[in-house]
Amino acid sequence: MKIVKKTLMVSLILVLMGTTILQFPRGGQAETLTTYKNRELRAVWIASVTNIDWPSKKGLSITKQKQEFTKLLDDAEKMGMNAVIVQVKPTADAFYPSKFGPWSEYLTGTQGKNPGYDPLAFMIDEAHKRNLEFHAWFNPYRISMNHTNIKRLSADHPARKHQNWVESYGGKLYYNPGLPEVKKFIIDGVLEVVKNYDIDGVHMDDYFYPYKVKGKEFPDTAEFKKYGKGKFKTVADWRRDNVNQLVRDLNKAIKKEKPYVKFGISPFGVWRNIAKDPTGSKTTAGLSNYDDLYADTREWIRKGYIDYITPQIYWNIGFKPAAYDILLDWWMKETSGKPVHLYIGQAAYKIKNDSSSAWKKAEEYPKQIQLNRQFDAVMGSMHFSLKDLNRNPLGIKDRLTNDLYKQPALIPTMPWLDHVSLQQPNLLHAARTINGIELTIEDNPLNKDTAYYAIYRLEEESIEGSANLIKTLRKNGEQQMFLDKTAEANKKYTYVITSLDRLHNESDTSSAVIVEVK
Repeated sequence: MKIVKKTLMVSLILVLMGTTILQFPRGGQAETLTTYKNRELRAVWIASVTNIDWPSKKGLSITKQKQEFTKLLDDAEKMGMNAVIVQVKPTADAFYPSKFGPWSEYLTGTQGKNPGYDPLAFMIDEAHKRNLEFHAWFNPYRISMNHTNIKRLSADHPARKHQNWVESYGGKLYYNPGLPEVKKFIIDGVLEVVKNYDIDGVHMDDYFYPYKVKGKEFPDTAEFKKYGKGKFKTVADWRRDNVNQLVRDLNKAIKKEKPYVKFGISPFGVWRNIAKDPTGSKTTAGLSNYDDLYADTREWIRKGYIDYITPQIYWNIGFKPAAYDILLDWWMKETSGKPVHLYIGQAAYKIKNDSSSAWKKAEEYPKQIQLNRQFDAVMGSMHFSLKDLNRNPLGIKDRLTNDLYKQPALIPTMPWLDHVSLQQPNLLHAARTINGIELTIEDNPLNKDTAYYAIYRLEEESIEGSANLIKTLRKNGEQQMFLDKTAEANKKYTYVITSLDRLHNESDTSSAVIVEVK
């Protein structure tokens, strides 16, 4: 990145190219050192299945649903998040009008009943107003949560029309991953959202083939005989190939439609235990992606099927069967040198709730985040889930807001998707007002892809210790205003701005504007 004014060279290189280290006083105690990354994904899952996060219960009015969701986004923004992962297809249904599934029962209480508005369009719009990335979260195969009666599904449910696609297992209904028609149906269903909505990413979690039920095999013998026998040595190899094909072909379809839409998956935290594979992790987990869920994350990473992977490392540091630190190291090595971002799935739901003594200590969760930050290979975190953070167990919400995520961060770039920088914008004016410093921003007329601006503020008296990135601002017209309400009296501030596209490629800085606050 080029610097416009030589006098800003040292400070802007500190902000835009490195790690910022700040000290914060904590309740009269000795100051603690907090290390920040200037680019770091900070995402939170918002789950809709069984009304975990939103809506809080079925059948709320449109007004109440919207109020609840905007409050969740405000909470995420205040905690320093820069992305939300929102579950829009939890059980082969939809939070939007769809040809591939009925309206979700988690909205109205009745599957197939129109809620009277388009929740997905509303959610995306509200997230982007706050400059939060919006990743649409899909569960590909699961049809029901607590029953196996296909007649309980809404009359317009595709599973009722295609009952030969459906299998019962473990008290739930699933689309059979071994059927080519199912793969096409799922891909077309995701593409419906990619085409019609302004999402930033497509997200899937750990649910591919269902978690195993002891003593019961998934009922796909006939499909294996028809599609896999003679091509694969075992049914397990065939199942993995079914999932691999879905992941590969879905990524291709997404990129063909909108090359900038990211595709990422958050799998179970263990690929394989070392006892099963010498290249696996030094863990003794009770199950694994490869052997039990038939999710071969290694193939996805090595063959470029996904843009990010977020292993759910839902155990504490030093946990003997599956230690956070051991798995963090394994996943870093697994993704090293590959065109994929590594984020970590963090178990906010375990704070204070888990039987392990480690999760009853206030420092366990912050230690995990700080451990992540020691390595360039780890590019951020996703927290499960927002409801758990909002409970503020052991003060974690306060800790994120006032310490760990106090300094804003840009989302890391994905140069394999796009690496073209924008032209520098214009900071036309900065003026003192009764409410703060008002900046007038104008984009460069050559920029066609600007999504937002980054606003940097430097304090002349303490350049090296100042928190330079103060805000990201969604672009709204060719010229707009920003009010810095945090400026303090008797200080001189230098402001610069940059333009960024939706994949977070950043322009050079604008010319600087200096304001003295009396």
